[in-house]
Amino acid sequence: MKKLMVTAFLGFSLIAFSQELKDKPQSKETDKALLVKTEHAELDAKKKAAEEKAKLPKPYDPKADADKDIQSLIAKAKEEKKNIMIQAGGNWCIWCLRFNQFVQTTPELKKIVDENYEYYHLNYSPENKNEQIFAKYGNPGDKFGYPVFIILDQNGKMIHVQQSDVLEEGKGYSLEKVKEFFNTWTPRS
Repeated sequence: MKKLMVTAFLGFSLIAFSQELKDKPQSKETDKALLVKTEHAELDAKKKAAEEKAKLPKPYDPKADADKDIQSLIAKAKEEKKNIMIQAGGNWCIWCLRFNQFVQTTPELKKIVDENYEYYHLNYSPENKNEQIFAKYGNPGDKFGYPVFIILDQNGKMIHVQQSDVLEEGKGYSLEKVKEFFNTWTPRS
């Protein structure tokens, strides 16, 4: 009896499934063309991003001793009465490279940074995740992604963490938002 019920169930399932296939409309050639166009657009965008990334300077050094470098910057910041801007990310991150390029090639931003900050590119990559340093600052990359900005006062005390996406505009960064961010965290005299 059980075999008969199982056989009947399988038979009805097969009929229902085949009926469902018959009722499905055939995919149209335009649907396939749309998929090809979408895939082509994605590949084109990836190619353009790779070309852009190849042209941008690579400021992150996976071999750097970040702890030693930051301690040295703290000593220098005390002497010059500046804060420390840590831009955390890596050479793999196009948004990290875009931000660096934006700051370095925009005279009014470069002036604010040079006058008020010691600037450091804290590497995060498979070669060197700088786990102890990131843990010291609460692992902001885990929360916000990259780049993420860590501001230290001249004594090395963390005073602010800034996610970068709020500074973006289109495929780059907003001059006004970045300028406001830098000006907000300059050292107070």
